[in-house]
Amino acid sequence: MILAKKVRIKPTKEQESQLWKSVGTARWAYNWTLGKQEENHKNGGKFISDGILRKELTVMKQTEEYAWLYDVSNNITKQAVKDACDAYKKFFKKQADKPRFKSKKKSKPSFYNDHVKLKVRKNEVLIEKVGWVQTSEQIPMGVKYFNPRITSDSKYWYLSVGIEEATKTTALTDVSLGIDVGVKELAVCSDGRKFKNTNKTKAVKKAEKRLRRLQRQVSRKYQMNKEGSRFVKTSNIIKIESQIQHLHRRLQNIRKNHIHQTTNTIVKTKPSKVVMENLNVRGMLKNRHLSKALANQKLYEFIRQMKYKCEKYGIEFVQVHRFFPSSKTCSSCGTIKKDLKLSDRVYKCSCGHVMDRDLNASLNLANYGKLTV
Repeated sequence: MILAKKVRIKPTKEQESQLWKSVGTARWAYNWTLGKQEENHKNGGKFISDGILRKELTVMKQTEEYAWLYDVSNNITKQAVKDACDAYKKFFKKQADKPRFKSKKKSKPSFYNDHVKLKVRKNEVLIEKVGWVQTSEQIPMGVKYFNPRITSDSKYWYLSVGIEEATKTTALTDVSLGIDVGVKELAVCSDGRKFKNTNKTKAVKKAEKRLRRLQRQVSRKYQMNKEGSRFVKTSNIIKIESQIQHLHRRLQNIRKNHIHQTTNTIVKTKPSKVVMENLNVRGMLKNRHLSKALANQKLYEFIRQMKYKCEKYGIEFVQVHRFFPSSKTCSSCGTIKKDLKLSDRVYKCSCGHVMDRDLNASLNLANYGKLTV
């Protein structure tokens, strides 16, 4: 299996300037491709392949107007064109939403580096048109690399690269483990273990309180410096927005780290099977009362990590269909309680069975796993 490795890189000021230039070129090539595809579609033309668009881009580079494209690697623009074409194909196949133009303010800074030209030596990596850049840790050498990408999180630069690893063969128990995820607790396992909601911890609440204050502060400054219908961005506004970016980064890292720790703890118990629900996360986010709490829980990311970590250790991963009544079914007698409300945190059955709602759901998932072979 191919696992991604994300390593922080430490460019110099000159190298960082070249990285930002590469990011801007990749964004421009992606938007240019989308514009071409949309214009062609409106005129009734067929889908333009990425090969034709690449040839057109090569001709454009030879003109004086687009000579600046030579300042970065040609693989960056080629891959950006391919990414935009693939996104357009997925949209017409109804596999994804319509691709949007990338904004300089909101899009994630990233670009592609050719995997063949990616060279690695001790605590250094070679990036095209940038040079040898220091890394915070050693990248595996002598292996094949897949889809290298350079990204930024507004504070540090990172190199993400796929590396092929063999599946670990470990002795597994005969336990079928059911996992119920939710808002009150991140995960409740059928063996009785509960993993807390990290958004209720002191560190997250403190960071969110600070974030709210800074957002109000920057909003007031925008109103104070408004000139007619135009907002003026002052030096103080830029400073506060930088602090807001760093706080968003901190909150994201706390949540993602908690999910990694939780999934690692679950996988290290070595169950033979892990059973979870196939949640419609996008549909759940439409509930305006729970959308923020659900988004902060990162349920989709939790399921994604469980999938690949189970595959890594040879554990069977099963997802039951999303209409399986895991919460409404009694884990003792199998009766379905149709009038169960979201506010009912304790499951009470007519047979006398009384249990925590989430633990009852996880036991039903574990029993489902035992029935499937």
